[in-house]
Parts: sequence; C-alpha cells; structure tokens
Amino acid sequence: MQIVMNAPAARHFDAAVLSRAAVAQGRRPAGVGSVRTLDKDEELFAEGDPAVSFYRVTQGVVRTSKLLSDGRRQIDAFHFPGDVFGVEAGAEHRFSAEAASAATVIAYRRRDLDDLLFDETFSREVLGAMMHALERAQRHMLLLGRKSAIEKIATFLVDMAERLAGADAVELPMSRLDIADHLGLTIETVSRSLTELERKGVIDVPASRRTIVLRDKAALARLNG
Repeated sequence: MQIVMNAPAARHFDAAVLSRAAVAQGRRPAGVGSVRTLDKDEELFAEGDPAVSFYRVTQGVVRTSKLLSDGRRQIDAFHFPGDVFGVEAGAEHRFSAEAASAATVIAYRRRDLDDLLFDETFSREVLGAMMHALERAQRHMLLLGRKSAIEKIATFLVDMAERLAGADAVELPMSRLDIADHLGLTIETVSRSLTELERKGVIDVPASRRTIVLRDKAALARLNG
C-alpha cells in the first residue's frame, strides 16, 4: 500500500528560471520571488485585496474560498505543491486564500509578470499550471450541480488520489468542514457519506480519520462517472 502525504511538485520552476528572461534583456532580475511560511488557517490574502502578487505552493496545501451573501463559505479549490494561484485578470483578488495545513508559498510580483513571460520555460510552466486549474474548476462546477452526496465524495477522493501520485491511500490535510464547504455539503453529510462508502467496502477510514484507504478504486471510479 502506498501512502502519500504530500503531492509531488510536478510543475517545478525556480528563481534561476524566473530571472533568465530579465538577464537576457539586460534588465535586473525581477521575479525571484519571496518565500512566505503559513501556519494552518493563516490568511494569505482576502477577497478584495489588491492583486499585487501571484503564488506557487511549495509545501502543504492552500485553499481559496469566497463568502456567499448568506454567510456560507464556498471553497473554490485546494492548491498543492506545484500549483499556481492568485493570478487575476482584474486589480483585486476574487477569492480569499488561507493555509489548509501548514504551508509554504513563493510570491511573485504581478508587475514583473510581463518580464517573466519572456522566458519560454516559465511561460510554459505557468500556462500548464493554469490550464490544470481551469480543468479542475470545470470538473468542480459539474460536481456541484449534477452529483449526489455519495458521488461528490467519490469524485473528491478520486481527484485527491490522482493529485497525490495515484496513491492507494491518501492522507487528507484538510478538515471535514473544508471538504464539506468545497463540495457544497454539510459536515454531517460528509461524515455519513464516508461511513456509507466504508460500510460498502469501498474505503477504509482508520481511527486517525485523516487517512482514507481506497479499497475499491473501480467502485469509486464508477461513482465518479
């Protein structure tokens, strides 16, 4: 059994890559980035804050969310190592970002993005990360609108296993409340759905309740659709 605690940084780019474009153009390297370490539940930026930077996760998990008009929270996405987030078309952040676990991110100044995009490698890495994020967002919209609670949980577990290198067991860094707010469910429904999947022999939920053992991936895939 393979248990993976952290997602691999499959899309890696570092300060040296980011600075090559500026050097080639005779400019001072602009995009080396600054490291920010976050405690669990610490806020990185709030909805409506000026979007002066965008970010890449290097350790842990960051969640992005929005407060609805009735006070409920909708978690848009969970960002794992290698993921890029906070890239905005407008001047303000449309979502808030907090650490779902202890996390480390690199912040890149938005004003330097034009310089950085002269670097072909950097451009390809950022575009790839954004396309993956768009694909996940589209799947999430389908999940919220068309699936039952059990199907939502199955889809979530399949997605987590894929992002954690196809593990047979996944250690979820986020809370049950985070999962509920991501899937548009109550925390009680999340717990009931996990219990039902365990009763059917599809998963095991050990006493720690952080690790989910995927006993029957084929059954999860069928529920995922």
